[in-house]
Amino acid sequence: MKITKYGHCCVLIEVDGARFLIDPGNYEYAGMGADTKIFRYIDAVIITHEHQDHFHLPSLNVVLANNRTAKVYTTASVQALMTAEGRNAELFDNGQTIMIKNVPMTGVGAEHAEIYGDFNRVPNTGVLIANRFFYPGDAFTNPGVPVEILALPIAGPWMKLKEAIDFALALKPKHAFPVHDGKLKATAAEQKTLTHVLPPANIEFLPANLGVAMEFK
Repeated sequence: MKITKYGHCCVLIEVDGARFLIDPGNYEYAGMGADTKIFRYIDAVIITHEHQDHFHLPSLNVVLANNRTAKVYTTASVQALMTAEGRNAELFDNGQTIMIKNVPMTGVGAEHAEIYGDFNRVPNTGVLIANRFFYPGDAFTNPGVPVEILALPIAGPWMKLKEAIDFALALKPKHAFPVHDGKLKATAAEQKTLTHVLPPANIEFLPANLGVAMEFK
């Protein structure tokens, strides 16, 4: 399995001949030129929820223009927004498993973490790919199964770093790397904390350099 992070929350997963792109949001749009090869040959695009840093129609349009046969899988609310713009999307719910080139992807969770009460509370469905890699979106939902590789949110108005650490310690993945960090001017303090706390719990913490593939056997 290869995993490449391209920005705040945008992640490309390559496994067993299938290519999954998750949450191409507004942070990634500036780097999405029409000739960008990294966003070609995509089989499935997964949108966890409707906030702009995860669902940004101009970014998604670039991806779909380069991948005419790619299908979009998402929540009912994002599906409705795409339908209004003349775009098709497949519903992807909590507990639902879909096979992409014989690679399973399973929906995990149904709701965005609380920011404050019901403010900006939207449906959120994370994804478990190939029973190895878990991307939770904007939530700390435990998938209830072993996780080998975790995309770990580390900053945002809906969370604090302690919650991210507790989430990683609860799931006990072999490897974890940071996502949802685009608003941080510098991640040195967060990464220092994670590097200090996670390895003693036998969790390898990977800084995830943008555009550089991480390989997992």
